[in-house]
Amino acid sequence: MRIVLVGPPGAGKGTQAAYLAENLSIPHISTGDLFRANISQGTPLGQQAQEYMKSGRLVPDEVTIGMAQDRMEQPDTSDGFLLDGFPRNLRQAEVLDEILQSKGQKLNAVLDLEVPEEEVVKRIAGRRTCRTDSSHTFHVIYSPPKAEGVCDTCGGELYQREDDSEDTVRKRLEVYHSDTEPIVDYYKAQGLVVTISALGKVAEVTRKAMDAILPKAA
Repeated sequence: MRIVLVGPPGAGKGTQAAYLAENLSIPHISTGDLFRANISQGTPLGQQAQEYMKSGRLVPDEVTIGMAQDRMEQPDTSDGFLLDGFPRNLRQAEVLDEILQSKGQKLNAVLDLEVPEEEVVKRIAGRRTCRTDSSHTFHVIYSPPKAEGVCDTCGGELYQREDDSEDTVRKRLEVYHSDTEPIVDYYKAQGLVVTISALGKVAEVTRKAMDAILPKAA
């Protein structure tokens, strides 16, 4: 199966993508992972991306598309893939269609994770990260530390990252609505979109997602 995963920030796309890819035995292709891999390996595309990022500019579509296309041509994608973070806008969606059509392939489904905006703000703005070890994370509502502001694991100070502030989250949502949401309508016109609620326990959301996309494999 070839699947695109979409949804606002805080919808749990990364978590669901990993579970779904494992359940479907297809690779999870994350834009963030592609950027990190290309930059760390010093590929020409990675070098281009790093130059833009260093100067605080957005990485052009062509660079992102190039990385995604290279990854989709790897042998492990012969039975399909799950795209997480790509396409991010209408232009990228159109080019993805062109890439697949050139290989006689097509998408099977576009899974749209739906989360109310205020829930997104609550999920992200409530995150707290340990200054000593950033892998230690908590949430003021869903997984609070035993002592306020103190990491349970190492005793480090917990803080709210700038990216997790309410103002930043709302700005990210504005970008999502203006840039990424239009691809949902684009794919709806192709009959590919299945929308599920991303509220509830992780396993419940995964089950709903599997139930929604498996009929598309036929």
